[in-house]
Amino acid sequence: MNLTSSIKRATLHEELVERLRNLVIEDVLKPDEKVPEKELCETFGVSRTPLREALKVLASEGLVVLLPNRGARIARVTREELENTFPVIAVLEQLAGELACERLNDGGIASIEKRHNAMVRAYEARDRTAYFQANQDIHNALIEGAENDVLKAHHRRLAARVSRTRFMVNLSDERWAEAIDEHNQMMDQLRNRDAPRLGQLMKTHMMNKFTAHLKALGCDPE
Repeated sequence: MNLTSSIKRATLHEELVERLRNLVIEDVLKPDEKVPEKELCETFGVSRTPLREALKVLASEGLVVLLPNRGARIARVTREELENTFPVIAVLEQLAGELACERLNDGGIASIEKRHNAMVRAYEARDRTAYFQANQDIHNALIEGAENDVLKAHHRRLAARVSRTRFMVNLSDERWAEAIDEHNQMMDQLRNRDAPRLGQLMKTHMMNKFTAHLKALGCDPE
């Protein structure tokens, strides 16, 4: 992500929203921190008006909190937010897995397998940054493969609210090994085009991730 270049494309609003969202998700802008509007305007080469319009979008996604006459601050991830969001994402991923299994062509599956292999290599090298990127690429590819714009829109909005927790927690070696095993099983079912089984595995994978995040954040599951 380049923070030094100004935005020149015609789709300024969409790109500005995306860049700001990434700053929050990647924990560059940290929870409870006030959004540095002047600095961001200078960085992206925009005025306060489009920046504030973009912040309204992030506020609707739960990523920032708008403060009357005082700008905005980055929202903090809470246990309640995780408890409310992860089960919904899990169901969306379940449906995405089922639909992708039915709709992806052989080339699409081969592309996901390539990403899967890259993720396994990153795991073996203990390269967490490369692992998380490949992991995200796999999930995004399955969401795209579902070919359902409504599912895609809801998933993107909700995933943004919880994906930033991966930059706030340390994935234990035990959970990391479990996650790789789950992805191996998911890849097997995608190759076999077993839609119900893949969907269930994806749902379980997301709920296991939810439990791991709660533990890592010091919130033991009840």
